[in-house]
Amino acid sequence: MIVKTLKEHLDAHQIKYTTTSHSPAFTAMEVAEMAHVPGKQMAKVVIMRLEQRLTMTVLPANYRINSARMVQAMHTANLRIANEDEFGHMFPDCELGAMPPFGNLYGMHTYVARSLAEDKWITFSAGTHSEVITMLTEDYLQLVKPKVISFTDRFYPIPEQHKTKHRL
Repeated sequence: MIVKTLKEHLDAHQIKYTTTSHSPAFTAMEVAEMAHVPGKQMAKVVIMRLEQRLTMTVLPANYRINSARMVQAMHTANLRIANEDEFGHMFPDCELGAMPPFGNLYGMHTYVARSLAEDKWITFSAGTHSEVITMLTEDYLQLVKPKVISFTDRFYPIPEQHKTKHRL
């Protein structure tokens, strides 16, 4: 079930989206496989500590953060991946590790990888380890208003067997 905070936000803005239930999965690539979507379309959330504040970074499941690019894009070397005990309390309605990429709903600045923002569709955890939401990336970008930057490298190959067909 979609977390209430997110569902209310999407519905209040009349955003068209689909939900897909799947067996529990705990890595972004596992979720992509279970939901039958390409890794490049599946968003994963990584919470970073930037200076003294927590920020949300969002990138494709089959990509990884390039530390040098991240430092350059953020204009600081004072950043690191946050520990779950540093941010878990900020997502009281979500299962830990299944946070949706809506930092704006949780008081965080959001940075989205250009490699994810260029895709037509975005799929992401709905706040649980067993459900995802798919929507137009354009709608996501308009709702969240993240800063789109280049900070990733491809990590996993993009499987071709997952041809996503969406009708909203």
